[in-house]
Amino acid sequence: MLALLAPLVLVSRSWAQETHVTREGGSWGQEITGSLATVKNLRIKVDMGSVVVRGGQQQGINYVVHTRFGNSNEQDARRQFEQYKITAYVKGDTAWIVGDWQGGRRPRHCSSEFSVMVPREMALVKLETEGGNVDATGVAGRVEAESGGGSMKLDDIGGGVNAETGGGSIEVGTISGDLGLHTGGGSIEVRQANGKLTAETGGGSVEIQSCAQGAVIETGGSSINVRHCNGKVKASTGGGSVDLSDIGGPAEIETGGGSIRLTSAKGHVQAETGGGSIELYGVPSARAETGAGGITVKLVNTGADRHDSDLETGAGDITVYLATDVAINIRASVDMGSGHHITSEFPDIHINSEGSHWEPRTLNAEGKLNGGGPTLKVHTSTGDISFKRAR
Repeated sequence: MLALLAPLVLVSRSWAQETHVTREGGSWGQEITGSLATVKNLRIKVDMGSVVVRGGQQQGINYVVHTRFGNSNEQDARRQFEQYKITAYVKGDTAWIVGDWQGGRRPRHCSSEFSVMVPREMALVKLETEGGNVDATGVAGRVEAESGGGSMKLDDIGGGVNAETGGGSIEVGTISGDLGLHTGGGSIEVRQANGKLTAETGGGSVEIQSCAQGAVIETGGSSINVRHCNGKVKASTGGGSVDLSDIGGPAEIETGGGSIRLTSAKGHVQAETGGGSIELYGVPSARAETGAGGITVKLVNTGADRHDSDLETGAGDITVYLATDVAINIRASVDMGSGHHITSEFPDIHINSEGSHWEPRTLNAEGKLNGGGPTLKVHTSTGDISFKRAR
């Protein structure tokens, strides 16, 4: 009686599936082709091999699985092909394509590729491979991809992406939804992220051409490059350089020892490096700190709220460019002033020194521009400080 009350689950196998085995140079290849009905979701889960998905204007799901083994004779090859079981079926609103290796230890000379054509309007495509590459293009819904160590390419995805690989590179074209990218050590490249972006790599470089709603970027030790981002950017690297261009919000930048350069930002900027130089141009306010490098900052009015600014280096020169309409209070100091200078193109900034020939000399400067405003503190232990008009 209980069995009669259990929910009915309909599972339909592949509409049509054909298998061909052919000689391919010094190897043997097997090609399996098949088709499945159009459903809402697609799941591909394979023990070995790369996965390629292409969305288009078509009815149904068509797939080709090409497997190659480096065997000397056809009989051994067919036995190994049988050990890699390929199944395809529809269960509820989800189509499944599964590659299950059932032969114990896998042969050394083997490869496999799953090529799948799907209707563009699928809601979810989820791809999992233990070690192969992943390539997905032309899906209106969401794509989730996972690989044990292969590279990934993703483009023209409408519903957002979450992609994770144990160590390969990730290359992204245009993604309309939120974007989460994670690799154990490969590089990350993004052309256009229209949602929120998270990019993390254990050691590779990160390059972002454009992101529309802010970005969180982290790498264990290589460079970060962002050309344009409308929202807030948070960028962190264990030791590489950081280069940001057009940022439409605030920015938080941190590197263990590389240089930092920012062309412009609409919001407050925080920049910290263990020993490199810092250059911040076209920012409303900034906090910049380096252990042993020079600092150059250009303060302008961007229309955003302005905060107090603090520029500090353990050993290096600091140059501040000030726009003519910036209202600010200035306090500057050089700890070891002998042989160094504070200079200013603004008569309202007053410079003085303390000490004599027989004791360490310190340099100080104070002043108000345009009636005063948020405070700008400038400090170097040993180096020159310059205040200049922005042109």
